Amino acid sequence: MNSHDFAKYLESTNGITKPWLLVQLRLAKLQEQRAEMTPEEYEETLADIHQDLMNLGEWWVGREHEVFGQGL
Repeated sequence: MNSHDFAKYLESTNGITKPWLLVQLRLAKLQEQRAEMTPEEYEETLADIHQDLMNLGEWWVGREHEVFGQGL
């Protein structure tokens, strides 16, 4: 799934409110743009995405069913 299709999916499923899915969207866009970037730009952008993911922390602890659904 390309980033455009993934973004449409997020919008249609209210995934736009789920920060971990937005990280996945950023990764999809980065993958698509990788050939146009220098290795340094790619690494810097990837590090930025990684930091944003780490900043999410464990905000979901205690809310697993609410956040991730009944599949747990």
